[in-house]
Parts: sequence; structure tokens; C-alpha cells
Amino acid sequence: MPKSIKATIDRYNSNLWHFHVVIPQKFANQFIEGTNRRVVANINKTIQFQAALMPLGDGNYFININQQIRKKLKLNDGDEVLIELEKDESEFGLPMPEEFAVLLEQDLEGADEFFKLTPGKQRTLLYMIAKPKSADLRIRNGIGILNHLKKVKGKIDYKQLMLEIKNT
Repeated sequence: MPKSIKATIDRYNSNLWHFHVVIPQKFANQFIEGTNRRVVANINKTIQFQAALMPLGDGNYFININQQIRKKLKLNDGDEVLIELEKDESEFGLPMPEEFAVLLEQDLEGADEFFKLTPGKQRTLLYMIAKPKSADLRIRNGIGILNHLKKVKGKIDYKQLMLEIKNT
């Protein structure tokens, strides 16, 4: 069952992190199991997304709020939001694109390399596959990723991967 807290949109002065909400340690600890800090977040009962509780360094945590979510909800630095969190029980921390699930069933060698990856690398690749709206592009991305994984035996070179996807 989701639990909620009010939080304020804040901005980092950083090239890596931008907008986020701080989640107090006491509240965040309800969702953390060992190193698993994955949650399903809902902002203002409007947009739901999967995220990680990232350590802030002072015992508290934060969740990044990307530009797409901020635009959709018209959120700016300093705005107060209602954040509902629940533990993310999904296998990968992101939805498995249907097209990629089929490719994994068809390409056992590629599937083997994919399942050997760390959960974070799996999420990165699933995000890359799911991002395009077109099923054809999702299939192309999936094929390119599986081919790359087989070629490099799981040691991903993202620059090379992007070229291989483009040429698939």
C-alpha cells in the first residue's frame, strides 16, 4: 500500500543531477531492503514512475524528477508536491518491453548475456529499448543490444552500442 509525504521540488547546482525531492531517512527506510532502493513513485496522484531512492549524504534520500514529469505537471523549483511511494516489486525496476521479451525468447545466447548483467545495466538497456514510441524502433534497439552483448560478452561499450543500434 502506498505511503505519502509532502516534499518540495529542489534543484542541484550540478551537471549530473538537476531537480529532485528530498525523502527523509525515516520515511525512506520503509522501502529499503539491503541494497535495493527501488520504488514506484506517484506525484500529486497524477504521474507514476519507477525510481531509486538515492542517498543524499546526510542520511536522507532523494528522487530525481525529470524534465518530462516537471513539464507535464508544470513543476518548478520550490513547488510543494505530494509524493506517494511503494516498494517496487518488479523484476527489473522498469517494465519489460513486449518486443524485447520476444527477442529474449528467440535469442538464447543474447538472453544469457543480458541476464548476466547487473540490475542497473539491465535497467539502462530496457530504458533504451522502451524509449521509442514505434514498435519497429524498439525491435531494432533490442536486436542491436542483443548483438552487441553477444559480441562483447556483456562488457558494454555504450558508444559502440549506439553505433551498432543505428546500423541494425
